[in-house]
Amino acid sequence: MAQTVEVLHTGFITHDVKQIITTRPDRLDFEAGQGVDLSLDREGWREEGRPLTPTSRTDEPVLEFTIKEYPEHDGVTTRLHGLKAREKLLVSDAFGTITSKGPGTFIAGGAGVTPFLAIFRHMSTDELAGTTLLFSNRTPADVICERELRHLLGDRCHLTCTARSGEGYDDRRIDQSYIQERIGGIDQPFYLCGPRKFVDDIRDALVALGAARARIVTEE
Repeated sequence: MAQTVEVLHTGFITHDVKQIITTRPDRLDFEAGQGVDLSLDREGWREEGRPLTPTSRTDEPVLEFTIKEYPEHDGVTTRLHGLKAREKLLVSDAFGTITSKGPGTFIAGGAGVTPFLAIFRHMSTDELAGTTLLFSNRTPADVICERELRHLLGDRCHLTCTARSGEGYDDRRIDQSYIQERIGGIDQPFYLCGPRKFVDDIRDALVALGAARARIVTEE
């Protein structure tokens, strides 16, 4: 059942990604990595929910959302980017199959990193030490929460750009060869999130390398 929350703060964290902080409903429980449907509490928009991941810790008294705008759609994300403090949103119960199965390799494309941000923020230092991130974006300017990711994961944070790269970024796509170079072994959990074709291609590459399908965590 949808519950109402109030916007407390908004601000850009990249040129097209905003952090939106809201109050937290009394009856919302979720695991790190799970999503909710978020919609505007406005006439004509209440049924236009979009699945988004709370990137705040599960024990925080507020909710944080990290939202990329898709202006070409002229839809919900554009209006979410235009929100002001005190406006109201509707939040559904939590759902989703991307939750922590322990340290492993996380492979993200673009805004697909948001469930992983939530999981990383819950991991202990020892868990993070056994975790690797492969994160693909078009350009360095598109990387969400880069400083935090590099701080949490150190040299196990591998950022690659497919359109325009720079120093400190790999200039290539995430494919079977790249995965094989970057992972420490195939017997571990693999977490995938991003555009559907990206996820399908990465899953196929992992299976070809010998990964067990049961250890590949994606949104079902």
